[in-house]
Amino acid sequence: TKNKTDFHGVRRKPGSKKKTHRFQLAMFRLFSKPVGMLPENKCLPGTTTFRCCCRVLIVRVLHFTTRNLSSKGRDEPIKDAPAKESKHYVLKGAPIYPPFPSGSEMISIGMGCFWCSESLFWKTKGIVSTHVGYQQGTTKNPTYREVCSGKTNHNEVTRIVYDSKVCPLEKILKIMFETHDPTQVMGQGNDRGTQYRSAIYYYNKDQKTIIDKVVKAYQEILNKKGKGKIATEVELADTFYYAEEYHQQYDAKPGSRQYCGLRPLGISFPDLSPKE
Repeated sequence: TKNKTDFHGVRRKPGSKKKTHRFQLAMFRLFSKPVGMLPENKCLPGTTTFRCCCRVLIVRVLHFTTRNLSSKGRDEPIKDAPAKESKHYVLKGAPIYPPFPSGSEMISIGMGCFWCSESLFWKTKGIVSTHVGYQQGTTKNPTYREVCSGKTNHNEVTRIVYDSKVCPLEKILKIMFETHDPTQVMGQGNDRGTQYRSAIYYYNKDQKTIIDKVVKAYQEILNKKGKGKIATEVELADTFYYAEEYHQQYDAKPGSRQYCGLRPLGISFPDLSPKE
């Protein structure tokens, strides 16, 4: 018998209704308890923790009933998308739109907030360009606000353009797995939501072969360290939609808020690049 998926998206074995019920109660307590302690709720006349819990329950029921109502999107790129002639803010002269130099390959990675991930690859030799955007969702040309609503199913990703002869994909994956927690589901650190899921979106079969090899090897290392299972989503890349200009190379821009939600496991992984 196949395992069933509950309304939280968690796969559970048949006959585990009691466990599911306990899980639901725990989730309710987790999300509702702090609400009664909020200053804005304390100052309301006659407000009780019970009433606050009821409010939370109503909000979560509404979210549950509307979670599959995706935004319609639009046929044209969003108005705040970077201009076609835009150049990379750090890798001077590098384009952020195709065409890219001959021989270049692309890979999209999700590892939480894209503010945090894009800058990790700028100093790596062989990286041609990077840009951030939204991928693997159901809404055409989404905005940041729409993606954050959780109704588009898009992921915040950094798309990396690289010269595989200088920078093999294995090296990029090593950086990725060492700088975030690939075992965390639908989030990274304090950033929670479908748009923050760990992911690798590939563009050809050779990349898929390399990804499978690396994930398998790294999982064996995590097992020895007593860590969890890698939850990284590995899929064929869907349409990439550029995020707003404001988000591109965010960490390098003057006045940027130096924010990083990444929570790496603190484990060093081997470089599985082919030996010359």
